[in-house]
Parts: sequence; structure tokens; C-alpha cells
Amino acid sequence: MSMDAPSVIRTKRDRGELTDAQIDWVIDAYTRGEVADEQMSALAMAILLNGMNLREISRWTDAMIRSGVRMDFSALGVPTSDKHSTGGVGDKITLPLAPLVAACGAAVPQLSGRGLGHTGGTLDKLESIPGWRALLSNDEMMTVLRDAGAVICAAGDGLAPADKKLYALRDVTGTVEAIPLIASSIMSKKIAEGTGALVLDVKVGSGAFMKNLADAQELARTMVGLGTNAGVNTVALLTDMSTPLGLTAGNALEVRESVEVLAGGGPADVVELTIALAREMLAAAGVQGKDPADALRDGSAMDHWRRMITAQGGDVDAPLPVAREQHVITASASGVLTQLDAYAVGVCAWRLGAGRARKEDPVQAGAGVEMHAKPGDTVTAGQPLLTLHTDTPERYDYAIEALTGGIGISPAGTAFTPNPIVLDRIA
Repeated sequence: MSMDAPSVIRTKRDRGELTDAQIDWVIDAYTRGEVADEQMSALAMAILLNGMNLREISRWTDAMIRSGVRMDFSALGVPTSDKHSTGGVGDKITLPLAPLVAACGAAVPQLSGRGLGHTGGTLDKLESIPGWRALLSNDEMMTVLRDAGAVICAAGDGLAPADKKLYALRDVTGTVEAIPLIASSIMSKKIAEGTGALVLDVKVGSGAFMKNLADAQELARTMVGLGTNAGVNTVALLTDMSTPLGLTAGNALEVRESVEVLAGGGPADVVELTIALAREMLAAAGVQGKDPADALRDGSAMDHWRRMITAQGGDVDAPLPVAREQHVITASASGVLTQLDAYAVGVCAWRLGAGRARKEDPVQAGAGVEMHAKPGDTVTAGQPLLTLHTDTPERYDYAIEALTGGIGISPAGTAFTPNPIVLDRIA
């Protein structure tokens, strides 16, 4: 059947359903360069405005999987389980989670990405560890998995190459928020990755792509359906991202906090979510045995962390980078801290140099925001609330501007009930 891009675009523009043949053709042709970026941009915008049904999303996802290779971890002889977060501020959970799940008996092949805009990237955080390598061959991945039980690395070029092209295009054409495109982007990579079980951490709130619970639930249901249909045991937790996770947002700052969690300490919210996701990952993989909370206490999770980082060239005992300059933000009044907006903190960290505006931009390993209080805490006028870290102090004014309206202090005695960390579960 002959196809052309304008007819495919018109179908979705006019609120029609794309046929399987149209979807297969446009994904293949775009991957090969036959469909131009401006044509795919028009189609992506039509999808954003008019949506897709589950059949279309499923076929779109499958076509992106078929654009590249599929990985297979069956030779490990151990159940595999993976986690994917839709992105947030201070979301360092992958770092302690992967070795924790490995310590409890499942293998974790974690293909991660870099940050863009106000959301941090797992690979950027780990690259603040001297010597650590994100790029591994498939053979190297298998070696690390066999030795450490977990690997965190970049996806190879052969994995869903159609998604790699489309992801970059969506970012510059205002179509990132399209639920069909988010779901198919995430799930094409995760299904192609070859994991047997998958837990999705779908963030909800100001610091997330999904600002409200209803949109997050729609995205979660869509992704769970895609995973289940592809034979991957998939479950989603919807988690709060109105306030940053933990007490740090940045790269080396978050690694330091992750190591504290693995050592049996760390902020309560990071520990709670790490354990909740670990239990879901183990259950989805059918692994019973050690409880994740015990693996944090007895040091076995830390052992797996050290083996995993070392296997990827990292020096686990080397000091982490520290920014050359610090600036303290103090409380403007005494009372109860009732707001510390995740988006505001994320943009502040980004402007300090912790993130990038374009994929090719460098990041500062030591840049970011350190938080000295969380919503619900009592504060006194003049006490430190945040410490801003950067190598380039000329960024301070622009970074501080991002915090405008993002910090709220109410009179002493004001009742405050924080959102629960886990808002919903979809399976």
C-alpha cells in the first residue's frame, strides 16, 4: 500500500483513527529519514490535540520497538525487574533502589536517561562519581548484572531508535505532554529492554509533567496496559511531586544523599518511597525472601551499590565534587513552612547549572539546591532554608528569581498535613 506523510497527518488532524498500516509506515519512514521532522512535528501536534485510542497507542509503541533491537536477559537465570520514573525534582530513587532490589534477589537492568529542564537525570547524577561510565556494551551490561545484580546505564543506539528521534523532536515542538506519546516513548524502551517486570513511578504535582491526579491516572493506566499486553508484569504507583524528594536537588548532592540512604539513614520520604518501590519490584518479579527494609539495615544493599559502581569504573571512595560557591536563603518570617514548591526548586537548581536547556549542554556536578527544612517544619526568621550551590555565582540572581512564590510560611500553630508519598496504585 502506498503511503505519504500528508495523508497520515490529515487523518489525525481530522480526528480520525490511524490504521495499523499507517502507523507502521510513518514510524519506519521517519526512522529512515523519509518523513521529515516538520511532517512528524505536525503529526505529533495532531496527536497532542486529538489523542489516540489504546489500539493506536499499542501499535505505535510496537512499531517503535520494531525500529530497533530487543534485549534478552534470560541467560541470567534470575528474575529481572525494572523501575521507571516519569521525572521529578530531587528524584534520586533509582540510585539506592537498584542495588537494594538486587540485594533482595532480583536482577535490575536499569536503562536511564539524562535530565532536561527542571527534572534531573539519573546518568548526570552518577557521572559526578569519578570514573563512572554510563555507556556500556551489551556484554558489559551482562557482566555487571552477573557481578553486582544491578546495572544503571544509558540505552544503546539500537534500542527503539524511532523513539530517540521523536523524543528530541517533541521537546522542541511543544508536544512533550501528549499522553499517547509519553506512554509509547517510555514503554517502547522498557519493553525492548527485555525486563520481565516493571514498576512505574508516575509523578503527580507541580514538579511533574502530570500536574493533576486524573491525568496521571490516565497515563498510568495506558502504560500498565501497554506493558501487560506485551507480556511484561507491570504496575504503577502514583507518587507526590508537589515538594522535592529528600533534602537535595542536583547531581553530586543527590548521590551523597543516596549513599546516606544505603547506609541506613537519609531523609524519611526518600527511604519510604525507595522501600515501597522495591517491594513492588520484587512482588512483580515473583521474588520472595529478604525484605528491602532489612537490606538497608544490614548493609547488603550498600555492598551491591559498591560492586555496581566499581564495575562501571567508578571510585566509590573518592570525594564527590563540591561547587565552588554557596549562597544561603533564609526564612523571611517565623512560623510553619507550608510550601516548598517542587517546580520552583527544580528550576532554581537547573539555573544554578545542575541541568541543561539542550541535550548537548554540560552540567555542573556540584550545582544544586540543599534544603534545610521541609513543609510542616517550624522555622524561625533568619534561619537557613536553602543553600544554593554553583561554580558560577553570576547565576544566583536568575536562580533566586525562580523561587518567587515557591516558598510559603504560615503563622506559628498553623495546622499542616503533607500529602502522602504514594497517592494511588494501578495494576
